[in-house]
Formats: sequence, structure tokens, C-alpha cells
Amino acid sequence: MPIRITALTDPDRTPSAHRLAWLAGGDDGDPLGSAFLRVFTREGQEHLAELQVNVHPAERRRGVGSRLLEAAVAAAREADRRSVVAQADAGTPGDHFLAAHGFRKVLALTYARLALDGPDSGKADGINAIVERPHPGYRLASWRGAVPEELAGTFTDSRRAMDDMPMDDTDYGVVAWDVERVLAAAKAVADRGELLTTVVAVSESDGSIVGFSELVVPGDGKGDGLHYGTGVLPEHRGRGLGHWMKAESIRLARADHPALAGLVTDTADSNTHMRRVNDALGYVPTHKALEYQLDL
Repeated sequence: MPIRITALTDPDRTPSAHRLAWLAGGDDGDPLGSAFLRVFTREGQEHLAELQVNVHPAERRRGVGSRLLEAAVAAAREADRRSVVAQADAGTPGDHFLAAHGFRKVLALTYARLALDGPDSGKADGINAIVERPHPGYRLASWRGAVPEELAGTFTDSRRAMDDMPMDDTDYGVVAWDVERVLAAAKAVADRGELLTTVVAVSESDGSIVGFSELVVPGDGKGDGLHYGTGVLPEHRGRGLGHWMKAESIRLARADHPALAGLVTDTADSNTHMRRVNDALGYVPTHKALEYQLDL
């Protein structure tokens, strides 16, 4: 079957990355699949690109995915990328495709879900007790949407809490955050019509933010919300702040979005501390995903 690969113009360009796109089609013009390559451009990740390949189930095992991959890898080489990463759920066609095309497995992730409705959701009292437990020297604060101007600097500084997040063998680099990038990330969520809530731990000694936990909820307040990240600065770890902030995220989600069905989080299997936090808060594992990497 002849396959035509057409490069597309993707307007999705941000200060930190831009996307390249391709469409695979047959002789009749019907689309067979697509590929997107996000090329990171910010300091600390100029070596990296992220790949997503989708092929219609009826068209798989006919070379469509391989042709799309060939185009994307050629573009990554042209952009002088060192590594291309891609993710697939364990045991799926995408998992097998990446492994068969020279990608190596570099990270395993466990997805877990906390039900906010149904018979197993009646744990609000326990969450409230965690939130109300005092943490001497610290207090919680939160906001919706973009960070308030007066907190933008200290919140940006707190982003280094994720610099040593377990990434196993992934050539991820270090994300360089500034206020512009923090505001752009919040705007991207809002532009999608979703709702961002950020909970932070504040040091009482100087008013600085020492940890954060972000949660994104669908714009209609229904379905499942997604935890974007929870981190505590190294010098403030060991005090239960991550557990505290994530519990407050759950409490706020229940209060602000009563129709929300659940909350989903993904955690590297090697991040044993955060996995213990998730277990203690009642999250139940649902499936595994695998991060693959192609070294160019």
C-alpha cells in the first residue's frame, strides 16, 4: 500500500518548545496516522525532543508507523537533538512498536487514582485530619490559575524542588524555570479551558515557598483531575510537607468541584517516597506506562 507522508505546519509554538507534525495518507487521501515531535528549546533541554505517533488500528502493521517515525527521527537529527523520548502504556501496541524500533526503556511509571465518588470515596474526614495536623514552622497557602504577582519570584525559586526528581535513565536534562515560564505554563492550562489549583508550603521564618503541589481539573469540574507535580525543596524534606500539600489539594478538589469523579497521579516506580504518599492518601494503582528513549 503506497503511503504518503505530508509535513504539516503546527502553530503550537511556545517560548520553551515548538512542534513538528506529519500526516500519513493513502492513495485515496484518507488519513492513516500522524506524528508529532516536540522540540524543546529552553536552556537545559536543548538536546531533547518528545515523540508521539498515532496510527489507526485498522492500518497498523503496514509500515505506516515506521514511515512516520522515519520522518520524525530525521527531523530530530536535523535539529541536532541528542535524545528522542516517547511514552506508551505497558503491553500496548505502542509499547511493542517503540521497543521494535530501537528505543530503549528508561523509566517505568505507575498511574494511580483516588475515587471521589462511589462506595470507596468516603475518606474526607481522614484527608481533613491530615490537612489540620500542625507542621511547626510552616503554613499552607493556595491559589487558582496563575501565581499572584507578589508570590511569583519565590514560587519560581521553589521549582528547583523537581530538579532531582527520579527519572532513572531518561536523558531529560534540567528544566530552567523563570517567572515567564511559570506564567506561560499557567496560561497554557487556561487556554485549554482547564482549571489549575496550586497548593504551597510556606516557611513561617521568611515567607518563602518551600514546596508546591499542582492539580488540573477539567473546565466543567467533571471527570478526573490530574496531579501535575508535587515537590519540596531538599533542605525542607523529611517533615511530611509533600503529604500535607497533596492532602490539601484533595480537600480543595472536593470542596471546589463536587461533581469531580476522581484524581489521577503518575509516579516513577523508583520514586518510593511519593508512592508511599499516594498509598497513604488512598490512591489505587490503575496501570503502568513506560518511557522509551532513542539515542541519536
